[in-house]
Amino acid sequence: MTRIIRAALTETVNAYADMPARVQDVEQLAGRLDDVRDANLEHHADLIAAAAGAGVQVICLGELFSGPYFGLHRHPLWRDLAEHAVDGPSVRAMRDAAAAHGVIVIAPIYELDPLTGRRFNTAVIIDQQGEVLGRYRKTHIPEGSNERAAFHETFYYQRGDGELGDWSANVGSNPHYPVFETSVGRIGVAICYDRHFEGVMRSLAAGGAEVVFSPAVTFGEKSRRMWDLEFAVDAARHNLYIGGSNRLGSEAPWGVEFFGASHFAGPDGQLPPVDAPANLAIADLDLGALAGGDGSGWDLPRDARPEIYTS
Repeated sequence: MTRIIRAALTETVNAYADMPARVQDVEQLAGRLDDVRDANLEHHADLIAAAAGAGVQVICLGELFSGPYFGLHRHPLWRDLAEHAVDGPSVRAMRDAAAAHGVIVIAPIYELDPLTGRRFNTAVIIDQQGEVLGRYRKTHIPEGSNERAAFHETFYYQRGDGELGDWSANVGSNPHYPVFETSVGRIGVAICYDRHFEGVMRSLAAGGAEVVFSPAVTFGEKSRRMWDLEFAVDAARHNLYIGGSNRLGSEAPWGVEFFGASHFAGPDGQLPPVDAPANLAIADLDLGALAGGDGSGWDLPRDARPEIYTS
């Protein structure tokens, strides 16, 4: 049975126009982080409106969407951008946008847990009425460098701890990898670096995910080579759809070029994009096809032999 949904990914960069030109001058932003956030919230509310106008039912915003990608250096200033995962300013604004346009929104934020004081790289899942269905905390945090730049994410947040709370929409059984029942289907999230670890997609598929959104900030030669391949292989291997959102362009003061290439992949490979407004990638996903087989003769869940694989 055909069951088509229209999904979107954002592909943009920091919208705040008054960033300093030099990395050593970021302290000029002290006291202005709310302005940085507000510029990005307005920009993304506009993108949600544009997506809704194109018939989109669910949209995934980019990793850490409400600010620049500050992981390119270590500076305690950016820790002040962290916020509550239900009532923080970014989540409130996206809840309003979701309700205004009747669109499900995956909003990746910089989270501050008010109970523990710990910070996480978190995606908040918001339904089309603007209600929070739950959250996912990035489980793998990179620290290193490539030919373009260094990345220092461990300075800002820790690995997901599986302490995500009880959410009635979560139909998954793995505390680290929730899967959310929504009006369009079962949704999971794997944030950026998570996509490289085979157990992540396997866990989300085992939890019943039909669509996995992978918001990312990624750059570098190997990342570009693997970007199209990883999602297609995992989508075929686990019989689901994956949407990878990446920033496109560069951000002051760092000047690192993000390659974009946001797209959706399914069990048959990369999906053709639908004509989309600027800064969006849109595709139609037939979730009904996941249950019907694709004529390839593959039945990996049936034929897998987990008892003989190295754990």
